[in-house]
Amino acid sequence: MTASLQGRLLLAAILILVAFLGLTGYALDRAFRTSAEVAVRDRLQGQLYGLLAAADLDLNGKLVVPDNLPELRFSQPGSGLYGRVHGMDGLSIWDSRSLLGVDLPVAGQISAGESEFGRISGGSGMRFYALRFAVSWEGTDGESQDYVFAVAEGLENYLGQVSAFRGSLSLWLGAAALLLLVVQGLILRWGLAPLRKVADEVRELETGRRQQLQGSYPGELVGLTSNINTLIRNQRRHLDRYRNTLDDLAHSLKTPLAVLRSIVQSQGPSADAMTDAAEQVARMTRIVDYQLSRAAASDPITLASHVAVAPAMARVIDSLQKIYAEKGVSVAANIVDTARFYGEEGDLFEILGNLLDNAFKLCSNAITVSVSSIAGSHRPGIEICIADDGPGIPRQMTEKILERGVRADSTTDGQGIGLAVVADIVRSYDGKLNFEKSAQGGAKVCVSFPAG
Repeated sequence: MTASLQGRLLLAAILILVAFLGLTGYALDRAFRTSAEVAVRDRLQGQLYGLLAAADLDLNGKLVVPDNLPELRFSQPGSGLYGRVHGMDGLSIWDSRSLLGVDLPVAGQISAGESEFGRISGGSGMRFYALRFAVSWEGTDGESQDYVFAVAEGLENYLGQVSAFRGSLSLWLGAAALLLLVVQGLILRWGLAPLRKVADEVRELETGRRQQLQGSYPGELVGLTSNINTLIRNQRRHLDRYRNTLDDLAHSLKTPLAVLRSIVQSQGPSADAMTDAAEQVARMTRIVDYQLSRAAASDPITLASHVAVAPAMARVIDSLQKIYAEKGVSVAANIVDTARFYGEEGDLFEILGNLLDNAFKLCSNAITVSVSSIAGSHRPGIEICIADDGPGIPRQMTEKILERGVRADSTTDGQGIGLAVVADIVRSYDGKLNFEKSAQGGAKVCVSFPAG
């Protein structure tokens, strides 16, 4: 089963949060350990300066350190603070009482004036932080003697601090992670609420409790919901049109079928009866053609790919010039190469075919075609204008001729269906159909489709 969008986002947030908090915890732990080591060095340096201040030469010129030092831990066995003074040969000159039973190793030699800090390991697995400092002490005879003063502190105190810090850090980072996950979950639930609302409304559409999506949605979903509503409206128009077409076809065929039935039932039909039968068959043919033409106005597919207008226009004009070759019609075309029709290719050919056929049929000998683009933020619209030098369309007829079966010029062949089909298609795309007077004095028909 495919994970939900919210589940995917939450999983991604958890992984990112774990990685971020893990790196944060590592950085803080490292910083604390470094800071704790610096603090240990500072403490040992203070103790070392105390030893240096307490040490002195006796009457024999020998270096001595008093037993009673200001720092009492030097005098307490197992206190965790240890001191030692030894010569450059490694032989101990003075050991603090706290070193009783403790093996504090003597490290390598260092030069006078140098100091050394680090971890060392003693016997029985004991570990220390030790600070050593070498001094050159001038004796009473004027000669200098080198000594190494060393202080050490057991590692237990440092490790205890680090352990306590890690425990506290883990607790706070865990609490922060839990809080952030809860907040992230609430944010995701709030952010994805419009998608859940769309899903709920779609389910209501499926059960018939809603006619279209009517909620207020964020900009990212407006295109989706708008297209869904457009598809729903087109589907309903599709069903209504075919339902009406079937009703009209059944009603229109009722009378000629009744006439044919009476002819068939009559015995020995006369020549007049046969003529009547042929007339009814022709009438039925015209009715069927009419209804098929009506059904030809297909629903626009909102998500269809675009169709280039220039090649389609050229194909239609070429076909009509062959049909009306005897008229010698001159066609002047001004078409923007980038013009695109966003819809069904069949709908575009239906529009161009009907409008150009009327122009070829009614013109004297000249037709002007122009196609221009309409700028839009999402996709451009187009305007198609076809003008002729024929008799034109009376102003009072511009609305009437869009009705099925009505013709502006009854002397020409036709059934008055073409413009009605064009009007249906244009209306289904939320376009506009306008009639004007052309510059040549004939009719100018303009079809425009708005930018998306």
